[in-house]
Amino acid sequence: MMAYNYFPQNYQMPAYYPQVQQPQMPGTQMSLANQPQQQASTDIKWVQGEAGAKSYMVAPNTSVTLWDSEAHTIYIKSANASGLPSMTIIDYTIRNDSAQDRAVLAESDFAKQSDVDYLKSEIEALRAKFGEIEGSKKK
Repeated sequence: MMAYNYFPQNYQMPAYYPQVQQPQMPGTQMSLANQPQQQASTDIKWVQGEAGAKSYMVAPNTSVTLWDSEAHTIYIKSANASGLPSMTIIDYTIRNDSAQDRAVLAESDFAKQSDVDYLKSEIEALRAKFGEIEGSKKK
């Protein structure tokens, strides 16, 4: 069976999205097409857990930062020239710099004065006993 071509040989498909040239500002020599483009990669790539990070595809010779949506973890996944992936896992903590947090830290992480006084009296008692033992050896 022979296929029929319904279009003439010189027929061109109409352009539905014509390219519009933007006007140049007077006095500028560089057109918009020749201007360097800035690439802003501020996209945050979210994954679900370590399994999501492991299954994320990475192109050879590239590296991507993946944020865990379930935990305070960042994954840096890279692939070498042959496409072999590797991953670095970073756990992070969120800090609040408030006076209340510093007050809790001051109370819980340091010894109380009563504890210091007790240890001082115990050391003095041990020194006294040590002095008695040393005195009895000299005789």
